[in-house]
Amino acid sequence: MSTPRPTPPRSSSTPARLERINAFASAAFVKSVVDREGLPPESGPEIAFAGRSNAGKSSSINRLAGQTRLAYASKMPGRTRELNFFALRGGGHLVDLPGYGFARTPRDKQRVWTGVIEDYFRERAALSGIVLVLDVRHAPTDLDVQFVQWLSRLGVDRPPVLWLLNKADKLTQSERIKARNAFSASVEPLLGDDDHIVLFSAATGLGMKECDAVFANWLTPLAENAATSGD
Repeated sequence: MSTPRPTPPRSSSTPARLERINAFASAAFVKSVVDREGLPPESGPEIAFAGRSNAGKSSSINRLAGQTRLAYASKMPGRTRELNFFALRGGGHLVDLPGYGFARTPRDKQRVWTGVIEDYFRERAALSGIVLVLDVRHAPTDLDVQFVQWLSRLGVDRPPVLWLLNKADKLTQSERIKARNAFSASVEPLLGDDDHIVLFSAATGLGMKECDAVFANWLTPLAENAATSGD
């Protein structure tokens, strides 16, 4: 299994950081879903966001979309049960998943993960990639590892994962490099050939260009359909 290549260093002439991912700029809330019957029709590629409640998933979605209140962090971390769908202007959705948990979560939350969310991952043909938001300052937790292992056991081809190492602004440049290398080594057995690891900051926008390149690939069918409809 190949290890994702490190992001090359920027030169001094590199343009300023992106303010938003253009494809996400007009994302708008559609609905919250608690069962498979409530899933919206597939209208184009979908990107799902997962992560523990304290990794900054909501703030990462907001930064990527260039909006301040698109995704909301629950006032009671770990209590959100729904899949939240946000429509993209060219078709498709961003999908904000509940903060994941397994053995140490309440039984009703476990049922959500083994119910509608499992159905979503098993059956949603539109799912083109998963953004896994983590705190770069900490090694992957057992729950992070269990989540990816769970995805791989569902009996379908696992979608590519963007391992988004958030809160990189809290580290110096040398600390970021060390943290990324240590992280890559720790998750090497879990990495897929099409996975990416990106140092990111929801606070400053660090890593936006790298994310944009990943999402452009994942949303290619969406872009092609939009171009075709405009002919």
